[in-house]
Amino acid sequence: MYKMYGDLVIYSGRAHPELAKEIANYLGVELGGIEIFEFPNENTFVRLLSSVRAKDVFFVQPTCSPVNRNLVELLIAIDTFKRDSAGRITAVIPYYGYGRTDKKDEPRVPITARLVADLITVAGADRVLTVVLHAPQIQGFFNIPVDEINVFFLLEEYFMEKNIPDLVILAPDVGAVRRCRNFAQRLGVPLAIVEKRRYTVSGGSKVEDYGIIGDVKGKNVLIVDDEIDTGSSVAHAYAAAKNFGCKDVYVCAVHPILSPPYCYQNLEGLDIKEIVVTNTVPISPEKRARLPKIQVVSIGPLLGEVIRRIHMGVSVGALFKE
Repeated sequence: MYKMYGDLVIYSGRAHPELAKEIANYLGVELGGIEIFEFPNENTFVRLLSSVRAKDVFFVQPTCSPVNRNLVELLIAIDTFKRDSAGRITAVIPYYGYGRTDKKDEPRVPITARLVADLITVAGADRVLTVVLHAPQIQGFFNIPVDEINVFFLLEEYFMEKNIPDLVILAPDVGAVRRCRNFAQRLGVPLAIVEKRRYTVSGGSKVEDYGIIGDVKGKNVLIVDDEIDTGSSVAHAYAAAKNFGCKDVYVCAVHPILSPPYCYQNLEGLDIKEIVVTNTVPISPEKRARLPKIQVVSIGPLLGEVIRRIHMGVSVGALFKE
């Protein structure tokens, strides 16, 4: 097959080297040599240990915590590859930080997801490979090709194998209905939705109550979301499901952000059977210790196959057709 670019090379930033190693192992290559460090004045510096001239470079760097450091590191690395005359540069961003600031929903605020897209493009990336964006329209913020990989099917397969009886998929809010409906259809189970209600009481103060559209009484519930950050959405959905008489509660999400200390405050006391996530971002030993119900489904081999297809000029979409 005719190759448009030179040899495929995988590089990793400091955000998630474990995932980069999984990808490299799948592809049967070694990670490229790279030095990344900070000077005493906190300026980030990147040095390649060998030339990438004319090569097809894939740089793995989710923009997770510490978000700003990892984002700047991504931009500087892209610039480094460009100035060494890489044939093509693909930014592999399993988690797209700032993705939740995707629209101007109140006066005098930024659209940071668009700004980050511009920064990545100006830095010199030729394309982006990412996983489950918080808002699909972020793809349109780029003027370069974007491959957004939907990995929910890996979570669906996990729960298909568990074959939990009397299962109901629970959307934690109205915004999650579409993905949860698809999840429920794949598993062949019903869907329920958490409904947030706001009331004004005496004195003008507002209180929130959570209802459920659908039936969870006596059922096992699976809460599905794209990410778990502070855990408040999960906690509210859990409380609502328990108030309406559910049995066991399971949780799954693609991105385990788990921002401390809030994730501990919201999740530690809940009797959740499992919290099933992927490894788009690393999970620290502390988080694993304090949230022992976490189970991780790896996306490394899937990303490796997607990268192979991009490199060879083979359809990525065909990989997901049933």
